[in-house]
Parts: sequence; C-alpha cells; structure tokens
Amino acid sequence: MATAPDHLFVLRNNFYLGAFQAAINNSDLPNLSPEDAIERDCLVHRSYIALGSYQLVISEIDESAATPLQAVKLLALYLSSPENKQSVISSLKEWLADSAIGSNAILRLIAGIIFMNEEDYNEGLKHTHAGGTMELHALNVQIFIKMHRTDFAERQLRVMQQIDEDHTLTQLANAWLNLAVGGSKIQEALLIFQDFSEKYPMTGLILNGKAVCCMHMGNFEEAEALLLEALNKDAKDPETLANLVVCSLHLGKPSSRYINQLKIAHPEHLLIKRVSTAEDSFERAVQSVA
Repeated sequence: MATAPDHLFVLRNNFYLGAFQAAINNSDLPNLSPEDAIERDCLVHRSYIALGSYQLVISEIDESAATPLQAVKLLALYLSSPENKQSVISSLKEWLADSAIGSNAILRLIAGIIFMNEEDYNEGLKHTHAGGTMELHALNVQIFIKMHRTDFAERQLRVMQQIDEDHTLTQLANAWLNLAVGGSKIQEALLIFQDFSEKYPMTGLILNGKAVCCMHMGNFEEAEALLLEALNKDAKDPETLANLVVCSLHLGKPSSRYINQLKIAHPEHLLIKRVSTAEDSFERAVQSVA
C-alpha cells in the first residue's frame, strides 16, 4: 500500500536545520488534516520563537487554541522574560500532571526544552525519555550529552537509526554525539554538516556545526570565516557569537565586541554567566589584596 504524502516534510526540515524564515514563508499549505494543521502552526510559531518574536507568538495563540499550541505559547512566555520563568514552570508542571493532556508529545517536548534550559536534566528526562516522536528522541540525545552521558545518548541515537537512519534529526543527533565524543569522530561530524550544506540552503546552524568541527580540529581561521558568514545571516544568534568569542581567543584576536553583543542580546547565555562569574571572582581577589 502506498504511503500518504508527507505534506510537512519541507517545513519540518527547514525548522530542524535552522531555516526559520523559510519555514514561515513556505507554511501556507493546502488540504492539511486538522492534526497536520496544528503541527504546521506549532512549527511556524516555534520558528518565530527561534527568531526572537516572542510577543507575536504570545499574542497570536489564544486560550481556545489546542494543547500543543498552548505549550508553544508557554515556551514563548518562558523565553520572553526572566520574570515569567517561575509562573511558566508552575503552569507546565500543572499541565503535565493533568491526565487529559499530560501525555501530549508537544507538551512533553516543550517541558524537556524548558527543563534542559533550567539545567534540571532529570526533570526534563522524566517527560521526554518515553520518546514517541523523532524530536523527543533527539532532545533526549541533547540532554544526555549535557549530562556527559554519551553512552545513554548513543542508545537513543541507535533507536533513531532504527526508526529512520536518513532522517534529518537522526543525522543531526549523530553529529552532536560525534562532537561530544571527539577524537576521530569529529571528521564524521564534519562530513554530516558538509552533506547538509550540499543538500540544503546554508543556515546558521549548519555553518556553526562546520565551524565547531573546524575548531576541534585546530582550524580556527577556517572556523572564523564560517562563523562570520553565519553572523551575516543573523547578527544576534547566540551560538554564532559564543563560538566567535572562543575562536577569537584562540586566534589571539579581541573578543570583547562579541561578548558585549552576546551580553546585550542574550544576557542569560551560559558563556555570559561564566564571564560574569570570572569577573566577580577577579573583583573579589583584587579587593582582598587591596
């Protein structure tokens, strides 16, 4: 029996690879089932979130929207302001405990993203570990890598490979794991990002992936060229700015401009928190000597 066409394939792929504006621009798809229409709307609103348009998402999703869209709105609220975080997490836990909606895949995915962002990895895994979608499996891989458990990440990757070895998320998860393992695996990760760059329009995600591989291999000048290309696509992208800071330090170039840009655009970024901690420690050391 012939399988039904996947009307959302291109839209999903654009989203997974960081082509967020392309995902938004090409989302007007006819003849979608009600379920596909909700998934389409979730992907579009998540693309707006990735572009930093939190208020647009918050204003467009009203109380009558389906559970997956309400979950996406929670993510927008969470990211829009530090003051919202605790109320969002309270709502999230309440919804997850509701037997009528708690098992919804998008709600569990958003829970995993938020708890991973909070560095509460065990709480995140509580809701994502059962999988059910390729995105949930891929998020599990990310969480295990952040926990420095590449053994568990590898098991999740094998599950994804059994479902669909050629899936974009399987390939991405494979690249993430190769980068985490390091050594000879870096070359394999680079080949995956190279393959993406030949198949699809170049995005900041692909450029950053290639650049990180180059940095691991000691090719910092090549990495810098890739990152500057990514910066031309999005001057506020946090990963591009953070990677440029690291790259500049290795090349002996000033990094303060990139740090300041990152601090202004993404004050909660891990690199900014580490820089602030180091600055505080330095100030205390100076005062203790003075």
